[in-house]
Amino acid sequence: MRIVSLLPSATEIVCQLGLADKLVGVTHECDWPADVRRLPKVTRSFIPPEATSREIDGLVRERVETGRALYSLDMPALERLEPTLIVTQTLCDVCAVAEEEVRAAVSALPTKPRVVNLEPTNLEEVFDGLRIVGEATGCRPRAEEEVAKLKARVAAVAERSESIKKRPRVVVLEWIDPPFSSGHWTPELVRLAGGDEALSIAGERSRTLDWPDVVAARPDVLVIACCGFDVARTLDDLPILRSYAGWNDLQCVATGRVYVVDGSAYFNRPGPRLVDSLEILAHALHSDVHPLPPDLPAALQQDAACV
Repeated sequence: MRIVSLLPSATEIVCQLGLADKLVGVTHECDWPADVRRLPKVTRSFIPPEATSREIDGLVRERVETGRALYSLDMPALERLEPTLIVTQTLCDVCAVAEEEVRAAVSALPTKPRVVNLEPTNLEEVFDGLRIVGEATGCRPRAEEEVAKLKARVAAVAERSESIKKRPRVVVLEWIDPPFSSGHWTPELVRLAGGDEALSIAGERSRTLDWPDVVAARPDVLVIACCGFDVARTLDDLPILRSYAGWNDLQCVATGRVYVVDGSAYFNRPGPRLVDSLEILAHALHSDVHPLPPDLPAALQQDAACV
């Protein structure tokens, strides 16, 4: 079995199932577990690494509107790897190689690999992704074991949240310039963690916001989880948030309840570490109720005077 993963969350799923030694190729964005960074890369991005958030947004919109992909397959590399299984997704053309390009590539490969598509929109469908990959790789029992462990952690958070009397109004932003609401599984994570997402609906896509929408939502807590950005890159964009009208009037700013998290590694990557995301978020919302597991980074709280 020779597996090529076309998205970081699929790479994490494959490794979670004990199949890291079967991975022969990954994307340029796959970085977890750390060992996968040494594997051959089969994709490249058309987004310049030095682009600003506003420029990235413009490029994404232009390419999506014209039907052009944001990522491209390296066909010579793919041919050399001779995959028997390709794991990809059809949920979002922003996040991976376009489905049409994958189909065309498979047709051109002499090995004619099987293609498994993942398209989760909620936490249960993320768990189903483990089962789907487990079925395709002949390790469904291992997949069920891993899902059971992940679900037990989710249940533990949900049980602790039942004791919470006052649930804060939460806004999770997936982008800053322009602002984007959270999408898909994130409102579910907020609910499980003991909060109420004020601008998003579970299972729906993220959407562009007008900044007055955020102000009108009156969030008690603001969580910034920029898609594709780590904490350091997200912090670069905080001055943009501070420049928006009404920023200083937000309750979450006055109380220092603005948090920055690693959206790339956690909140926007629909793999096993979404449960890590839940635990990080739960601790940020209710640190007196939800302990932070020792191996996870705390959400970076922005001091009221700083923000």
